[in-house]
Amino acid sequence: MNTEVFIARKLIVSKDNRKSISRSILNIAIFGISLGLAVMIVAMAVVTGFKNEISRKVVGFAAHIQILNFDSNISYETQPINSKQEFLKALQEHPSIASVQVFATKAGIIKTRSDIQGVVLKGIGPGYDWGFLRDYLQEGEILTLTDSARSNKVLISRYIASLLKLNRNDDFLMYFIQDPPRMRRFTVAGIFETSLEEFDKVFIFGDIRHIQKLNDWTEDQISGFEVILTDFRDLEEQTIMVMNSVGFGFEEDGSRLKVVNIYDKYPQIFDWLNLQDMNVLIILILMLVVAGFNMVSGLLILILDRTNMIGILKALGSPNVSIRKIFMYQSGFLILRGLLWGNIIGIGICLIQQYSGILELDQSSYYLNTVPVNLNALHIIALNLGTALAIILMLLVPSMIISRISPARAIRFE
Repeated sequence: MNTEVFIARKLIVSKDNRKSISRSILNIAIFGISLGLAVMIVAMAVVTGFKNEISRKVVGFAAHIQILNFDSNISYETQPINSKQEFLKALQEHPSIASVQVFATKAGIIKTRSDIQGVVLKGIGPGYDWGFLRDYLQEGEILTLTDSARSNKVLISRYIASLLKLNRNDDFLMYFIQDPPRMRRFTVAGIFETSLEEFDKVFIFGDIRHIQKLNDWTEDQISGFEVILTDFRDLEEQTIMVMNSVGFGFEEDGSRLKVVNIYDKYPQIFDWLNLQDMNVLIILILMLVVAGFNMVSGLLILILDRTNMIGILKALGSPNVSIRKIFMYQSGFLILRGLLWGNIIGIGICLIQQYSGILELDQSSYYLNTVPVNLNALHIIALNLGTALAIILMLLVPSMIISRISPARAIRFE
């Protein structure tokens, strides 16, 4: 066994060490490391969970990538494109793409006996992926769309339902301002709530054939395609791939297609989410500094407490490097103990929040009603390794004080 490691282990398990005054100070240093790592784990889990949840909700309403008519502006009254495109087969078979689905949007006004509200009808087809809305469905059922008949049923948000006093199976009229103005009667099939009020206030979901009929489109005309990716992290790369697949072809009416990803469509939301990374970085740096200085103080106490031993080892011929290793190994054992407790505390807090949702948020401000948590094994491993490495590097300088200790004075030191 390595001599330095053997001595370091003996110092840790020594009964005299347990009773020494320095033990209390070392416990404080261990607590500082544990607290620092726990805060870092919680901060990383909450911020990444927050970003993932918000991103998932935004993508649920607008997909990762949209293929639209180049002439379409930022309004919900879009120019149509043909639903039968040559590039569709290649996109649907691409391994990074989960699905490609058609959609159409049209603005209108819902009128009940006592209230009115402007909304956007998002028309979807029989092949629509209901996974997102199914997760947030609170009442009723998902729409069942077939190729044979147009459905008058729609999904509305809890916000719109409360505002207009609508319940499941209630009928309402929706007016569309065009020339001439038109009206449709819809039935509430289900009520969802995503807590993303910017979207809950706006969208209702229904059969795309209503929009095709209102706009005098053919059954092959749509607002565009929604491309759902298997991995959000591939967004930029897959956007370029979709652009290359779509190419620069022209529609029959002379219009061209454009490709827009979710970052381009809602930059204000994702810029705000990216600002959270700076908050996490500041927290990580502060916690590392606190944990590092706690351990530096602990190392100095260890050296002070074992000055006699240092003098004896030097008198026996031990080099300074060997003695430094003893204290660095001892510090390493203490750091591991602190990291262990830090993981237990940090992961424990995250698991409690994840399964109980005890900490709540104002959803009008944060788009969520509880604090989200994303426990990622790679993040936890990186935090542990980074914390251990940073603290050990900080200990290298104070450990050099050993070389300045005189054996004669150290042996007489009390």
